[in-house]
Amino acid sequence: MKIALLGYGKMGKVIERIALERGHEIVLRKDHDSSFNGLENADVAIDFSVPDSAVANISECLNNDIPVISGTTGWLANYPKMVELCEEKKGSFIYGSNFSLGVNVFFELNEYLAKMMANLKQYKVSMEEIHHTQKLDAPSGTAITLAEGVIKHTDYANWTLETPISNEIHIEAKRIENIPGTHSIFYDSEVDQIEIKHTAHSREGFALGAVIAAEWLIGKKGVFTMKDVLFNGSKL
Repeated sequence: MKIALLGYGKMGKVIERIALERGHEIVLRKDHDSSFNGLENADVAIDFSVPDSAVANISECLNNDIPVISGTTGWLANYPKMVELCEEKKGSFIYGSNFSLGVNVFFELNEYLAKMMANLKQYKVSMEEIHHTQKLDAPSGTAITLAEGVIKHTDYANWTLETPISNEIHIEAKRIENIPGTHSIFYDSEVDQIEIKHTAHSREGFALGAVIAAEWLIGKKGVFTMKDVLFNGSKL
């Protein structure tokens, strides 16, 4: 499989190493200032760039019939436009706020717990996410996905970084040097606390999941998620 890397920072370099280990070829390593020359040779593109570049990168792929995986966060106001473009071009697109296989299991666990806790009104939900200081967006896309998972099954209506009102989930976003990513969900009552937590030890989990998603996307048409990848026959 020939892969175009759209974004060649720390994550891009880890993705490159894992892709090569799995027998793939890198045909484009694009940073913020370089061109798309070589994209036409790719079987699939993986975008781990920055919020200001993501829409242009995804659009370029979809307009040129290149399946594209995006793990860039902070641009989701334009996500519906990318879905529309993918459908218009009959393309192939996966966006994931987090491609780690463990985090995607954690997403499912989070929703399951939210369903269990929905009628226990004495518990108040809050969240904490910790990332490295180079992360540009806050809260993380992963934290937003987790909050949306709770909202889907409870009376909560929104999340906030500020002081929450009764139907908001407070997310505390911390930035600490050399932390790949930690996400915690708390259910607090007067008598106890329930906590679930995912801690990433390195970027490798995110990179492996992205490469597996790229492998899975080949030959498919449509807009997909990591849930499709995990539960529809990918080779993990």
